[in-house]
Amino acid sequence: MNYIFLFLKSRESTLFYFLKEKTFAAVRLNPVLLILVLREYASGDENWDEVESMGQKVLFFGDVGIDDTIALLFAYLSKDVEVVGIVACYGNVSKKQTTRNVRYLLKEVGRTDIPVMGGAEKPMTGEVPTYYPNVHGPEGLGPITPPPNEAEPLENFFEVIPLIEKYREDLVIVNVGRMTSLATLFLLYPDTMKMIKSFYIMGGAFNVPGNVTPSAEANFYADPVAGNIVMKYAENVFLFPLNVTMHAIVTPGMVNYIEAKSKPPFLKALLDYYYENFYQKMVPNIEGSPVHDALTLMSVKNNSICTFYRTPVAVEITGEARGLTIGDFRKSFEQAKFDKRPAHFVAIELNYFKFYKLFMENMTGEPF
Repeated sequence: MNYIFLFLKSRESTLFYFLKEKTFAAVRLNPVLLILVLREYASGDENWDEVESMGQKVLFFGDVGIDDTIALLFAYLSKDVEVVGIVACYGNVSKKQTTRNVRYLLKEVGRTDIPVMGGAEKPMTGEVPTYYPNVHGPEGLGPITPPPNEAEPLENFFEVIPLIEKYREDLVIVNVGRMTSLATLFLLYPDTMKMIKSFYIMGGAFNVPGNVTPSAEANFYADPVAGNIVMKYAENVFLFPLNVTMHAIVTPGMVNYIEAKSKPPFLKALLDYYYENFYQKMVPNIEGSPVHDALTLMSVKNNSICTFYRTPVAVEITGEARGLTIGDFRKSFEQAKFDKRPAHFVAIELNYFKFYKLFMENMTGEPF
């Protein structure tokens, strides 16, 4: 039986809200009576472990670089999202460095209670991964160098299975890096993966240039085999490609305002570095840093930020077009089935005002 509790305190009394079997009630109690009610409840047969927060449970897969960190920072400050586990994978940096970064970030924000699982070290193609220090800095965190960590290497990937079985349809997977680890789960645990509510994935490029080759985005290019597996077997997928995420811009002015108001950890150092050392040099006239991964996570509880188009997605695995994501956007023909793949929700347009409002409110704690 699920219960949700919300306490609203005032000088005179406390409002005790509870939700039980879809019945909602509000009782005005003085503090002493409230303690008696809670004590009576705790002495009953119900289990306090069943008390749930309102935040959407998220299992986060990432190759933690700059925009991954901004996504995790957004979740840390948000009441709408609760990260229940992090899978550290290769991608922007090596798996070893990603693990080090995640442990450092969690320690700095006091959330070492969040379990961290080690993901893939290399793609399903068997190739040696290519890393991107020119984009995310030598350690993956821009100007920040995490202190050495003597902890054992993470080889505990399959600890994700108890998490999935615990939260089942209440769990959303957010994958903002290479899809190797996620594809592995579909190959080994196809029935377990059907328990998951939905998948929010950053990757792909539709009708726009890629960011690694003229046609391919980095996550699909680095492991097109894994990307193809996920696109074929995952259901209820929300895909956030470059044609949308490149517009999720955080300007230096936004960064400075957030820093002046709330000073969230890491944000200014990371986004200043991201803009000044990469995007300003590589993308003419861009006004700030696109936060690809943050947009993907933000949408978990705020789908109206984007407009979506439903289409199956296939991925080119070899050749000059490796990593190319293919959808059927024709409107005057019957939609291609792509070997009977499910149709995914592909983001095709960003409502920047809604993105701006949500990002700024969450990061500053002020209404916008």
